Amino acid sequence: MRTPDAWSRKGAVSTMLLPAASLYGLGTALRVGRAPRYAPPVPAICVGNLTAGGAGKTPVVLSLARLMRDRGRRLFAVSRGYGGRLAGPVRVDPALHTAREVGDEPLLLAGALPTVVARDRAAGARAAVDAGADILLLDDGHQNPAVAKALSLVVVDGGFGFGNGRIIPSGPLREPVGRGLARADAAVIVGADSTGAAHRCRREAGGLPLLEARFVPAEEAMALHGRRIVAFAGIGRPDKFFDTVKEIGADLAEAMAYPDHYPFPETEIMFICELAQERGAIPVCTEKDYMRLPPDARLMVTPVPVALEWRDPDALDRLLAPVLEGGSGREQQGF
Repeated sequence: MRTPDAWSRKGAVSTMLLPAASLYGLGTALRVGRAPRYAPPVPAICVGNLTAGGAGKTPVVLSLARLMRDRGRRLFAVSRGYGGRLAGPVRVDPALHTAREVGDEPLLLAGALPTVVARDRAAGARAAVDAGADILLLDDGHQNPAVAKALSLVVVDGGFGFGNGRIIPSGPLREPVGRGLARADAAVIVGADSTGAAHRCRREAGGLPLLEARFVPAEEAMALHGRRIVAFAGIGRPDKFFDTVKEIGADLAEAMAYPDHYPFPETEIMFICELAQERGAIPVCTEKDYMRLPPDARLMVTPVPVALEWRDPDALDRLLAPVLEGGSGREQQGF
C-alpha cells in the first residue's frame, strides 16, 4: 500500500477513523502485554519501529550484522517474511527462494547473513539458535512479545517522524509513541530530522539514548555519477531513493513511485525499460525492489546499493557492549 496522505495531518478523514484507531490500539496493547513464549539462550536484538511503512529497519539490521560479524559473532536474522507465502521456519537461500516465497527483506538480508523466516517468531528464533546462532537480529517485532529481547531499537524516519501522531488507520502509528518508546533501549533517527522526531522522543521518553544515522551511496553506486537514469521504487518513502540518486550525481530523467512491497510484473518492468530506452537512460531501483523483480528482468535493471553511516559509532558501541558481553542492555545499563 501507499502511505495515505491523511497520515501526515489531522484532517477530516483521519478524525473520522479515530474509533477504529482506538480498537487497533487496544489490540496492540493487549498483545504487547503478553509474556514472551521463548527466552533464547543467546541475546536477541530487536530492530523495530512504531509506524507502518519503511523507516529503515532492514538497513539497520544489515549495519549491525556487519559490525558484530567483524567481532567474530555468529549472527542470524529472524524475520516474519512479510509478503512471502512460506510460513516457515525456513532458512532463506537466495539461490533457491524468491521474494514471493520469503519476502523481499529476508531475501536481501540472506545475501549478507544467515536468515530464517517464520510467521511464528518464537519458532523462527528457536530454529536460528538450533542452527548455531550466538546472536539473533530480529527484523521488526517491537510489537510482538513472542521472543524475549536483550535489546530493543526503535527506528524512526527523520523525514516522516511519527506522521500525524495517530494510531492506524487514523494515522501511521502501531501504538502510542510514549508506550512504544518505554519498551525500547534506544531510538535510531535515520536521515535528516526535519520533523522534530528527536525532540518528540526526548519529550516522551526522557533519557532514552538517541542514535543518528543516514543513508549514503555505496562505493559501487558512484558509477551512476553523470549517467542518465530512470529510477523506480516500491518502498515506504520512494522520495528517499530519488534523493539518493540525485546525491550520487545521476541525471534523473524519470522518477516512478510504487506502493511498498509492490510485486513488479514482467509487463511493468518492460514498460520501465522501454521508457528508459526512449529517454536514453538506464533503469535503476533500490536493492529491496531488485529482490522482487522477475529473474529475467534483473538482467535489465541496475540496483543502487546504499549503506548506513552512523553519526557517533562510539555511542552505538557503548549501547551494544553489555549485550555482546552477555545479558540484557536494559538490565546492565539501567534503562
